[in-house]
Amino acid sequence: MKINKIFNYLVSFSAVMALAAPVSLAAQASPAANDPLNIPQDITIFGLDDPNNRKATAIVNGHVITGTDVDQRLALVISASRNEISAEEMQRLRMQVLRNLIDETLQIQEAKAQEIEISRDEIEQTYARVASQNFGSDLAAMDKFLLSIGSSPASLKRQIEGELAWQQVLRRTIAPFVNVAEEEVNEILRRLEESRGTEEYRLGEIFLSATPENQAAVARNAQQIVEQLEQGGSFVAYARQFSEASTAAVGGDLGFVRLAQLPSELAAAARGMQVGEMFGPVQIPGGFSILYLIDKRQVLTADPRDALLSLKQISIAFSPDTTQEDATARVEAFTRGVQAMRGCGDADQAAAALGAEVVTNDQIRARSLPEQLQNIVLQLQIGQSTPPFGSISEGVRVLMLCGRDDPQVDSGPNFDQLMSQLEDDRINKRAQRHLRDLRNDAFIEYN
Repeated sequence: MKINKIFNYLVSFSAVMALAAPVSLAAQASPAANDPLNIPQDITIFGLDDPNNRKATAIVNGHVITGTDVDQRLALVISASRNEISAEEMQRLRMQVLRNLIDETLQIQEAKAQEIEISRDEIEQTYARVASQNFGSDLAAMDKFLLSIGSSPASLKRQIEGELAWQQVLRRTIAPFVNVAEEEVNEILRRLEESRGTEEYRLGEIFLSATPENQAAVARNAQQIVEQLEQGGSFVAYARQFSEASTAAVGGDLGFVRLAQLPSELAAAARGMQVGEMFGPVQIPGGFSILYLIDKRQVLTADPRDALLSLKQISIAFSPDTTQEDATARVEAFTRGVQAMRGCGDADQAAAALGAEVVTNDQIRARSLPEQLQNIVLQLQIGQSTPPFGSISEGVRVLMLCGRDDPQVDSGPNFDQLMSQLEDDRINKRAQRHLRDLRNDAFIEYN
């Protein structure tokens, strides 16, 4: 859906959220001696004790966040989800969106306090760029779409303003003071070279922090997220909304990492995962993680799946009244005909004699093929074909390999790229601390 692309762009740079799940009294019932707050085990709640009874609006240092603001931003989140959202999940998302809006307001206010002004032209240019990526530069089409889902252009532009403002704050107050030593970069490059040929994993992660007091509540929250993802929810969208790691801003993408770089609990989980598989929640020091294996490769080696292929697809179709016996006979004749072809130069003429259709494409990445076909095609020589595959209803086809450009050996990141990655990681971590400080100093009233 188009909204997924919009949503993936529009989450604020920090993406550091508080947890949505409430802390249960049972989870707090730990010995007072181990409780840094010295909370007694037996307590009495005065007044309403429903942790879900929260107001939908807030005033942040004098700026009002209205119910409409929450509804319009929530509409973006809902549109990014592919499955039905329960009433309980909707309440949890609403609270999360309110927290996001509070953070966004604090970021814009911090920029203004530092006399950083985000011009309307900057906001409009970014808005137009999002429209060009999703609606072919048709601003009216994007405006109409946002209104149709219950959001608005103004809500989207406010989020863009928050992201641009926060990026400017980080450039001024944090980036100039982040240093990475050349020796550190060279040491990492040396270790990469030593690990050439070993496997590395491209992982997505949703991290939820936890303390001994709220561990049970956080575990339940993590399990609820897993259930939503298993029902078709977008991992990237949920990572941006709920993950407390610095990678939330990029949809939880950790990039390619070696297992030795991960906590032992995550390394053990990743080792047994297949590409496209999700695992979790996994308890690690400091909280819980949900993992998604995006891809797998070998360090500093060329991946055959990145080969660029030139293929001819030769296919036959069957009429609706074709019997199984007739179909089997035709597939056998089709198979013999394909085997008799003398390479790609003979394919079109021979296919016509078989009543087959030919489609040519010379820009196919091997990794874009179904996994079952990838290894088969990569074993072919020029002019050879795969075994027939398909069905009577969808047709039977073969792929003939007409050309192959193998990928270059991956040299890995160079010095400057690795330096930039390390600097970005440290900036993100300091940005989290800076946002926490802004929250702690803020005057927030809930209406």
